Amino acid sequence: MALNIISNYAANVAHRNLSASDEMATRSLSKLSSGTRVVSARDDAASMAIGARLNATTQALKTATVNVGQANSMLQIADGGMATVDDILVRMKTLSVQSSSGNMSDIERGFLNDEFTQLRDEIDRISSSTNFNGIQLLGDGGDVALNYADLESAGQGSAITAQTGFDGIAITNNNLWAGDGEGDGVTDNNFTISINEITVGAGTQIIMTVTANIDTTAGADAALTQSIDVTDYLTGGSKAMSAGDKGTLNFDELGLSININNNFTAAVGVVEGGTGGDTDFGTTQATYGGSVINTLNNNTVSMAADSGQKLATSIEFQVGGGNTANDRLSINLSKVDADTLGTGTAGTETSLSDLGTDAISTASGAQEAVEVVTRAIDDLQRARAAVGTSQNRLDFAGQNLASTQENTESARSTLLDLDVAAEMTAFTSKQILVQSGVAMLAQANQMPQNLLRLLQ
Repeated sequence: MALNIISNYAANVAHRNLSASDEMATRSLSKLSSGTRVVSARDDAASMAIGARLNATTQALKTATVNVGQANSMLQIADGGMATVDDILVRMKTLSVQSSSGNMSDIERGFLNDEFTQLRDEIDRISSSTNFNGIQLLGDGGDVALNYADLESAGQGSAITAQTGFDGIAITNNNLWAGDGEGDGVTDNNFTISINEITVGAGTQIIMTVTANIDTTAGADAALTQSIDVTDYLTGGSKAMSAGDKGTLNFDELGLSININNNFTAAVGVVEGGTGGDTDFGTTQATYGGSVINTLNNNTVSMAADSGQKLATSIEFQVGGGNTANDRLSINLSKVDADTLGTGTAGTETSLSDLGTDAISTASGAQEAVEVVTRAIDDLQRARAAVGTSQNRLDFAGQNLASTQENTESARSTLLDLDVAAEMTAFTSKQILVQSGVAMLAQANQMPQNLLRLLQ
């Protein structure tokens, strides 16, 4: 080979090999620092694609495992509620058997009947209030909403406004207002607000009355009334309200809370200023805040059902990472309220509700109640057994998810995870090559220096 000083072939070769060694060492270093065998697609495109899908599947399975745990928690709450209902039914059967005996007088049977009917109401309350994250588990929920514009008479609650002193009304006892003995919905439940001036001795009082009509039993509405003396809200009274004042009137017996504003003092004043009740709120029209408002028939507020509180026919839980029927598990829940318990497998027998308000007040009624409660216990056990079966199925689904997740994670690891020992050995070799390449490049760069001797 000719000796020249323009081109240094040896240095070029050394530099090329050094660059290659340095690139390999850098790639090895990135793998060691990331812990993965495939840092980019050029390392192994097929393994990266498969590994990405396996990783997505693993994460989905982890979430599905959480879903299974939440589903089990939900069913455990349902089972706990049914366990309490079972205790109540046992007590109700005890009362029925006791009332069936001839040694009981009507007075004692009345005492037993009071407890029996209260326990039946408690079953409905538990059925209505047992839920998980707002999802009903044992029966339809008791939530209702206010409907100021009645379906039959639009605007019938139009007089109950901020102008007449009413800032808002809240339902404080949903279970009371959710009574639906006729089975036609709760929209026929309503309440009426009236403010009247009455004569007491030589003076007068202003009384605010709320009358509630609640469909609690078939064929009959419960008319409940509660009154509050609001005389002190008159101008100059101890509770007189001025601009910006707010207040609350609690009608606890009716499950209502009514917020009032400073216009309420003026409204009470309008009633007090009348003669013979000609300006009473709820009976005629009068001037409130400069406007003539007709309060007659416009002082009633109806209820509207909250359809979001219904017991679902079935609940689907996502227990897999895909979007097929096999990735979902459907669980059916049964009502365990007084309308359902006792009807038997065909749903045609007498229920607890059908026993009425005098369920065990007579010996014959108590004897019938024994049979009904016995069927109710059987109905409850069928519903509870279904929940237990679903819980066991969820347990096995969870075990399968854990096994699948473990094996999927292992497959992903085989494809993508780095063999640190082997890669460290390769990295050491590449480091030596880099060091050798640097040394040889230095030697190659020194070779042209030897030509200077020929020029001396």
